[in-house]
Formats: sequence, C-alpha cells, structure tokens
Amino acid sequence: MRTSTCILPVWRWGEASAIWRAADELGFHAAYTYDHLSWRSFRDSTWFGAVPTLAAAAAVTSRVRLGTLITSPNYREPVLFAKDVMTLDDLSGGRITVGLGAGTTGFDATVLGQEPWSARERADRLRDFTMLLDRLLTETAVTQTEGAYLAHEARNIPGPVQSPRVPFAIAATGPRGYRLAAQYGQAWVTTGDGESAAESRAMVREQISRLERVCEEAGRDPSSVERVLLTGFTGDRPLAGVEQFLETAGAYREAGITEIVLHWPIPDTQFAAEQDVFERIITEGAPQLL
Repeated sequence: MRTSTCILPVWRWGEASAIWRAADELGFHAAYTYDHLSWRSFRDSTWFGAVPTLAAAAAVTSRVRLGTLITSPNYREPVLFAKDVMTLDDLSGGRITVGLGAGTTGFDATVLGQEPWSARERADRLRDFTMLLDRLLTETAVTQTEGAYLAHEARNIPGPVQSPRVPFAIAATGPRGYRLAAQYGQAWVTTGDGESAAESRAMVREQISRLERVCEEAGRDPSSVERVLLTGFTGDRPLAGVEQFLETAGAYREAGITEIVLHWPIPDTQFAAEQDVFERIITEGAPQLL
C-alpha cells in the first residue's frame, strides 16, 4: 500500500513551499490538493487556486507525484483544463495525476451564477467532461460537436510527458461512475463515508467489490485500477499515532485499498494533528505497508 498526502491550498506560498518540499522529502507517493474555489468551513478563509499551486509545487519538488483530488465540472471546462494539465505535466516532468469527480451542490456549484445541477446532470457532465478530456490529452487536434462540452480543432501540442496521457483517478460510487472508472480511470477514489470506522470499512469493501464486477463486465482486469482512500471523513483516526495509522491502513488494505491519502495537518480544523506525530507516521509507519 502506498501512502500519500493532500495539502489544502490554505497557506500563502512563503509557507506552503516548505510544506510541499517536506512532502517530497518525507517520501510520500503523491501530494494532492483540492480543486475547489472554496470549501465548507474554509469558505471565508485563505484558499488559493489548484492549478497555480501545483505549478509552484512542481518547481520545488523532484520526486513526489502531484495532482488534484478532485477536479469537477462544477466550474471547470475541459478544453482549457486540458491545456493546464498538459502544462503541469511538463513542468513536473511527468508527475501529474488528475482526480475527477461529479462534484456536489456546494459553493462551487453556484459560484458562476448558475443553478446547481441535479445528481443526474452532474453525472452527465462528468461523463462528457472525462470523455473529452481523454481525447484532448491523447489526440493532437480535437473537434467535438455533441455533449455538454464542445471543441473545435483544439490543439494540445506537444501533449503530456506521460504516455498515453496523464492518469485519471475517478471519484465515484454510483453505477455510472464505476463504469466511467472502468473505462477511463487508472485509479478509483473513495472517502469511505461511513459514520463509524467499522461501517466505513464494510462500505469500502462493498464499493471495491462493485468496482471489480464492473471492470470484469467491461473486459478489464480489476487489478489494473488502483484503489485510493482519501481519509478524514470517517470514524477512523489514522493521525492519532503510528499504531492507529497502521491499524487503519491495514484494515483498508485488507479491504482492497492500494493507496491511502492523509491530509496534511491544519491546526484548529477537522484535519488537525500533531505535526511530529504526522511525520513519524510517514517515516516509521508507512514503510511497513510497502
């Protein structure tokens, strides 16, 4: 099992640059950030943009993978975003992963002045967004005349460093989302969502079982899709100490998770944790999972 982190864009770069460097030096597999314009309890607090943050992170790191968890169609458009992704992949030397999801009815859903889409509309948008983004990152020139997103002779030259394209990590737990992950995803993402640790772990086992069935129906080897857990939304307490981390990670590894993502500590928030304990988890605990 790989261990990664998620660094929310809540620090000015003078402070944030040291955090991204530390993520690189500590040995995380990947360091992600949220692709939102604002988020829940941070709405009236400092919050920077994902794409420029990742561009800056690429300049101060050399090994760790970088990416979004997650990007949604709520305010993104695939033609412009594909150009940003291609550029980020070049800046990082081929270390970018793009997390994609349908989004919710939160702040991003109305920030451009539109009415929030229904669950069905969000799923439709994610499908069309993902399909067009896949083409934009694999073809030299793209014209798309149907669906929610259109393109006319869109160019992405020279294309991503990674071949055949930047990996997609699809966050989805509904039937259509599983099919999208099976068709386009190099990884699948869940947050668990159970109220208790036991409930979440059971839920993740069932989710992975569904994903595997959909992959088999699509003629794809289920083991070719990485399974990513973004922690922080269940009754688990992986940041309480090395032993607690190993117990939590071990349970989810047994359920089928191949990558666990820990939020970088933010004091006085739901992601609060002792920084020295957090670093010990990575230096002492994470290597035991490899």
